Amino acid sequence: MEEELKTRLDAQEKKIDAIYVSVEKTRTYFLWTIIATLVAFVLPLIGIAFIAPWFLQVLTSGYSIQ
Repeated sequence: MEEELKTRLDAQEKKIDAIYVSVEKTRTYFLWTIIATLVAFVLPLIGIAFIAPWFLQVLTSGYSIQ
């Protein structure tokens, strides 16, 4: 009985280690997904903040009276 219990505990330990590795890979994947999403969302907003005033100035300059 003692040997069977030790065998089961060893098998569970191997499975837990495999689960830990899988969870760490998943956590890293989610982290990089969040970073990529933020970059894909924030960088265009920064670009718009710099380009929009210039674009509006060019657009409205055609309507100005000289």
